[in-house]
Amino acid sequence: MMLGLKLPTDPRWVNIVEKNIREILTDHAYCEQKAASTAISLIISFPEKSELVQAMTDLVKEEMSHFKMVHDKIVKRGWSLGRERKDEYVNQLMQFFPKGGSREDHLTHKLLYAALIEARSCERFRLLSEQLPDKELADFYRKLMVSEANHYSLFLGFARRYNQRNIVDKKWNNLLEFEAHLMKNLGVKETMHG
Repeated sequence: MMLGLKLPTDPRWVNIVEKNIREILTDHAYCEQKAASTAISLIISFPEKSELVQAMTDLVKEEMSHFKMVHDKIVKRGWSLGRERKDEYVNQLMQFFPKGGSREDHLTHKLLYAALIEARSCERFRLLSEQLPDKELADFYRKLMVSEANHYSLFLGFARRYNQRNIVDKKWNNLLEFEAHLMKNLGVKETMHG
């Protein structure tokens, strides 16, 4: 399975998206914003890791430019940005690693969560790029898919750089198993991850 994901998205999810383009674009816009805030919070929490700070600074710019692209699509269609909705997927995912632990663990967990969210987004963007009848949006998601794949590698790479590879890979594999279990009950809403 692409990106290490253990369970592919239910293909019916694309049909839900098709009927709810406005909702999916709003949700997607907020996902880009949250990705930028994740990068900012990594800078704030780990300022001594210069390479991470540099990479996250670039990422903030990129995620906010994606936010603008999605917002432009919303406005172009005569809509306005809706309200943010709860991201059940992310909220449930973030329960996986126990709270507390060392700073090193905290960093590893944050990086692995971010890598997995980017991997799932990438997989969803691929589905949209291949199956959305709206050609303009399908092309848009094809371009974004490449970025998300790069972000996934970036976060996973940093996790492996700042902690022992065998520890990180074990945690990553356990998180992937947990995410597959989560996905069994998700993928039926007009949200990017839900």
